[in-house]
Amino acid sequence: MTSDNSIGNHIQVVLIDDDAHLRQALSQTLDLAGLKVLSLGDANGLATRIPHDWPGVLVSDIRMPGLDGLQLLQQLHEQDAELPVLLITGHGDVPLAVQAMRAGAYDFLEKPFANDTLLDSVRRALAVRQLVLDNRSLRLALADRQELAGRLIGQSPAMRRLHEQIGALAGINSDVLILGETGTGKEVVARALHDLSSRRNGPFVAINAGALAESVVESELFGHEPGAFTGASRRRIGKFEFANGGTLFLDEIESMSLEVQVKLLRLLQERVVERLGGNQSIALDIRVIAATKEDLRQAADQGRFRADLYYRLNVAPLRIPPLRERGEDPLLLFQHFAMGASSRHGLPTRELPAGQRAMLLRHAWPGNVRELQNAAERFALGLDLELEPGQEGLTDSAALSGNLGVQVEAFERALIAAELDHPHNSLRSLAEALGIPRKTLHDKLRKHGLSFTPVGGSSPEDLD
Repeated sequence: MTSDNSIGNHIQVVLIDDDAHLRQALSQTLDLAGLKVLSLGDANGLATRIPHDWPGVLVSDIRMPGLDGLQLLQQLHEQDAELPVLLITGHGDVPLAVQAMRAGAYDFLEKPFANDTLLDSVRRALAVRQLVLDNRSLRLALADRQELAGRLIGQSPAMRRLHEQIGALAGINSDVLILGETGTGKEVVARALHDLSSRRNGPFVAINAGALAESVVESELFGHEPGAFTGASRRRIGKFEFANGGTLFLDEIESMSLEVQVKLLRLLQERVVERLGGNQSIALDIRVIAATKEDLRQAADQGRFRADLYYRLNVAPLRIPPLRERGEDPLLLFQHFAMGASSRHGLPTRELPAGQRAMLLRHAWPGNVRELQNAAERFALGLDLELEPGQEGLTDSAALSGNLGVQVEAFERALIAAELDHPHNSLRSLAEALGIPRKTLHDKLRKHGLSFTPVGGSSPEDLD
């Protein structure tokens, strides 16, 4: 953590020399070359003012009262061994400068030196520094992607899009609304957004609004002062205040009462909180990630959710695809969870038969990843793979006894039937969702005995 008077990123060169005349002359040379310079008469306390990823370089005399150039070099490289430090030496200090080079100094300039010599060395050092910072940024981005891939397993296009969206949203401070069915992993996504953000060292506070009794939800979220209500004998810090400097994840936001929604809207707009029974407005530095399994727009139209709060939250929506839309991801997830369970219980890893792999792909997974994880746990323990009934036809065990053609037909019918459960206003829309021509879809509907009813009724154009 840097101090309040840390060197800003707009400063490109910090020049330290106790000789005021030389310092002024060198500062002018650097300034005329278009470089932003901070000149100092001594190096005392300077190391604590340099941020870890500061994009500049230092030019320092070796012999100075107090902290000398070699001591400064040591302090700076304890914090960042790749920070370029250029040392200015007198003729008698050359052996000392050579020693400093071996200790990690970028360059040394022997007095007297030409202005062009100084500018050339500084510019090369700045280029090296930028390359170091770019490489750090790339390594961090790669590490973040690898970490995200380890948390949200999947190779389907839907999951690749989700990874890209999380990567884009993690680096900004905007509040996020996560949309997803039960069991899709909304808290996993919320924690990934926090851990990949600049708030990663702050608290991550998760609260399920649907699990809180109406009588305590305001106290839990906003806190209270002594005497705010019967039984409130001590001050309580609410979840929002506790999350200050970090992220608050509010799941099942649709279950909050309209009265609490009003207070949440004010908090999101003004970034302040007032404890129940208190008059003091407490400033907050938090990111709020809300999650819901419902259509909040529809809930707002029905008067169950405030429209202004919906629009305030819907700035950065993030939809988690249900498992039935994730192609072959169920197989990857099942293997991952089964291997983890086998390892925890000290059991050998079981091979999943081909017929059961097909069954995993046909299943609708109404409980999504949570349901799949439970199924993998049972399988790892040696129990039969029994799936809860999902959408009609997706778990038809009779198809498992047929040949490959029968299983492919059953799988095709299951995919079309699953998409029919989604609202579409035309056959063209349904065909585009399945990625096949409209005439092909029309033939397959007849073949499998399926019917299509567009949203809002039907017309010849809708059905043809």
